[in-house]
Amino acid sequence: MKTDLIKIPGVGKDLKQHFIALGITNVEALIDKNPEQMYEDDKNRLGGKLDRCVLYVYRCAVEFAKTRDSNLKWWDFKD
Repeated sequence: MKTDLIKIPGVGKDLKQHFIALGITNVEALIDKNPEQMYEDDKNRLGGKLDRCVLYVYRCAVEFAKTRDSNLKWWDFKD
């Protein structure tokens, strides 16, 4: 069974839609993803404007996919 993206710390309904727009429909699909590339692809999809905090959530999401640590916080993945 695939894990819902909502299980990722910091991901709600809105950010879940960002993942889906990138072709990512479950947590397991994130394991080999590059968060910086995801952010650039999403930013381009939205016309070049996207809050940098989304990158931090993508970094957290990839780490969550690898570790399943539900105590992760997206703000710990800032530059």
